[in-house]
This record gives sequence, C-alpha cells and structure tokens, in this order.
Amino acid sequence: MLDSTDLRLLQALQRNAHATAQELGDTLHLSPSQAGRRRQRLETAGYIRGYVAQLNPALLGLNVQAFIQISMASHSSDPVDSFHSLMQRQPEVVSVWTMTGEADYLLRVWCADLAALNTLVHQVFLPHRAVQRVQTRIVMDQIKHDAPLPV
Repeated sequence: MLDSTDLRLLQALQRNAHATAQELGDTLHLSPSQAGRRRQRLETAGYIRGYVAQLNPALLGLNVQAFIQISMASHSSDPVDSFHSLMQRQPEVVSVWTMTGEADYLLRVWCADLAALNTLVHQVFLPHRAVQRVQTRIVMDQIKHDAPLPV
C-alpha cells in the first residue's frame, strides 16, 4: 500500500532519477536514510522497474519516428511467438502494444531516415509469415514528450 510520501517520492524520482537520498529527504521532509529505505522498498516491490536516460533522438541520427499498425494473418502460437521474438530483436522498435480494433499490434519505431523506415517495413515486417497488413503513420511533430506517470 502506498502512502502520500511514497507517491511524492515516485513523483520526485520521475523528475530526477539521479536524486540522492539527501535530495529526496529534503524534498520529502525525511532523513536521507528514511528516503533511501523508502526508495529501496519501492524498488523491491516492483513500483520502480529501473532507471533510464532519456536520449535526444535527433542528436543520435534518428530523424524519423513512426507508429506502425500490424494486422496478423495468423494468430496461432508459432507464428505469433516468432513475431514477438522479431519485435524483441529489432532495435528500431522501441515499444509494442497489443490492440483492440482493426490492428493487432501498434509499434513505435525510430529510424535514421525514410529509406531506413521503408526497409524496416518492406524487408522485416511484411515478409514475416504472421503479418497480413502493415499501416505506417509517420510522426510530423511530437507536441508532448513522454511524461511521468500521473501518481
């Protein structure tokens, strides 16, 4: 069970995952050791899955972001397992969701350019035996970047 201090701790860590126990203690009006113990407890309980750096895609040469909807031709376990494995191995694919509605999957991808996106769609996704249809939506601009969870 999370109390209000736990929620404030999670909010603080979403703003700055590098915050020290001293900084967290100051923010939460706790001692550094209490803040550290709370963080450890939330990590152990699985509320905090890890810490990552948010990188600038453009500075890394990743200039095209797209969302790709995939409809499956087959829903039997072997082709679907093979598709899931492909998604795990494909570095351009940064997120995959199963969906209700017309498409079975929604993928978020980052590519260097349109040629790389075209290659990904036509040489990786479309040839897969489980894939029936691929629809690509290229992101023109991202108005709100990935935000902290509303805790």
